[in-house]
Amino acid sequence: MTELLTAAQMRAIEQAAIESGDVTGLELMERAGRGVIEAVFEEWPDLANAPHKAVVLCGPGNNGGDGFVVARLLKDWGWTVQVFLYGDPAKLPPDAKVNYDWWCAIGQVGAIEAAPRFAHEADLFVDALFGTGLARPLEGAALTWATDREADPDAQGKTVAVDMPSGLCSDSGRELGHNGATVLASLTVSFHAAKLGHYLQCGTFKCGRTVVADIGLRPDTQRDKVRVVEASHAKFSYKVDGAHKYTHGHALVLTGGAGRTGAARLAARGALRIGAGLVTLGAPGSAQMEVACQITALMLRRVDDSAALAEGLADTRINALCLGPGLGIERARDLVPVAVRAEHAPYVVLDADALTAFADAPEALFGMLHDRCVLTPHGGEFARLFPDIAEKLNAVPSKGPAYSKVDATRDAAKRAGCVVLFKGPDTVIAAPDGKCAVHAATGDRAAPWLATAGAGDVLAGFITGLLARGFDPMQAAEAAAWLHVECARSFGPGLIAEDLPEELPKVFRRLGLG
Repeated sequence: MTELLTAAQMRAIEQAAIESGDVTGLELMERAGRGVIEAVFEEWPDLANAPHKAVVLCGPGNNGGDGFVVARLLKDWGWTVQVFLYGDPAKLPPDAKVNYDWWCAIGQVGAIEAAPRFAHEADLFVDALFGTGLARPLEGAALTWATDREADPDAQGKTVAVDMPSGLCSDSGRELGHNGATVLASLTVSFHAAKLGHYLQCGTFKCGRTVVADIGLRPDTQRDKVRVVEASHAKFSYKVDGAHKYTHGHALVLTGGAGRTGAARLAARGALRIGAGLVTLGAPGSAQMEVACQITALMLRRVDDSAALAEGLADTRINALCLGPGLGIERARDLVPVAVRAEHAPYVVLDADALTAFADAPEALFGMLHDRCVLTPHGGEFARLFPDIAEKLNAVPSKGPAYSKVDATRDAAKRAGCVVLFKGPDTVIAAPDGKCAVHAATGDRAAPWLATAGAGDVLAGFITGLLARGFDPMQAAEAAAWLHVECARSFGPGLIAEDLPEELPKVFRRLGLG
């Protein structure tokens, strides 16, 4: 299981190791520098053949100390190395000062104002200005260097960031300050574990490819860490031998009126493909013929209003509901209270119109919800339901650690009293008790084809189907998010929403479930 750390959590792990006598700060710095070199040579094997030229920028803290180690090791490898310091060497932390002195015995240190900044001036740029501890925006010569590098058409080039690209908050992936200047890296080397900022907001772009170097620290037992959603979250989607359809649940997806049933049909198809034993579409009388002409394996039930829904929910075999896709605002206001207050408390996924319908009075919605609900807002819907949280998230941070999408989703889940899946390229899923997971559809997991109408409706259906099958809300949201992206990646360019459910069988077979 991959876990993401905050800067404070990482500092606590390092400090505990040092205080226990397992390792010294100087040894950790040496290991970090070696980890950077190994990652660079693995990423760009041609650089392992000396000689080459490196420009190493060192900051005023321990990140700068890592940079001095990198410089020394590259010089030992036969490279030409230029080192530049931002700050006063007399004010360096003790371990960084030791490595500064060791470098000075074999090379010179220039002022950052004189540092080369354009791709043609070096084979490798090493950003060791500021790491996870950055608490303020870049300024002065560091800001100028980062801005000039970013303006270079080949800015990313072969640039490695030590732990975190300078200018980026490691807890949120956000750029600090109104200038928004951050070093643009093509490779970022983190130590012991990845940080939240590598996966959130600008981090996935600014970091390039992120690798984690082992520096010999013990696994820690802190409980409030954030997990990365991985394939393992979806591997429990198998079906058991000897079961029947009701073993795998009965999902009910509510549609809108005539001409507005497509989104619900997409959700229902997703719920069925992901393994729900039965899926019924609940349509008003005006839309029954439209729906009936479009479905085969799905079932159809007339649900005109809240009274009809309440009657339908008397069937206790219905154990998961999906409301929102194409539902319509007025219909959502009528049906949602019945769905979430049903006597036998089925799982309920609220998406799209089911969220927007309560934008004027979100507290009324929260007062009805329970821990068997899942909310799936995109950014606009999130802002309508949680305006104060969204305002805090969207404000330009003037210092770090900045308020993050993880913080926002956790706060929203606690307020709503249920699981919240906050959609985006960096999807964040949180439960009321603080459990949290991130799925970043970026880098190796990028799925730009999901930017198509109806994709979110299918995701709501995936979650609903897994809930019907007995997944708990957090598990269902995590597995659905991973499978949703995996289907898009499997299909590739040309994807439309209808393709997502039909790609699931291929994905399941690759997972060894078929």
